[in-house]
Amino acid sequence: QVQIVESGGGLVQPGGSLRLSCRAYGFTFSDYVMSWYRQAPGEYSKLVATVSRGGTTNYSDSVKGRFTISRDNDENTVYLQMNSLKPEDTAVYKCKAQAQFRPTYWGQGTQVTVSS
Repeated sequence: QVQIVESGGGLVQPGGSLRLSCRAYGFTFSDYVMSWYRQAPGEYSKLVATVSRGGTTNYSDSVKGRFTISRDNDENTVYLQMNSLKPEDTAVYKCKAQAQFRPTYWGQGTQVTVSS
């Protein structure tokens, strides 16, 4: 059964750090491009970062230099290390798996709240 499970969210003070994890089950993880998206209240979902099958990474301008995406194909897991967090980073963070000619999979999301 296909499943994507995010974890690692929580409440953190501005300037703090969190590490999100996204574990995949039921499909060939290494064949998929993995991405993190986030959705703040009242806003559309926005792409945060992507890591390709080969490990190439891309980031939105709003997180470049502060967030790092990485993947571990042996553990079927993608990570998002978030440093220097700001209140505007507050959102539900979701993981997406996509590959050409195959279904796209989403996780349920994990809440990140940045507040003092």
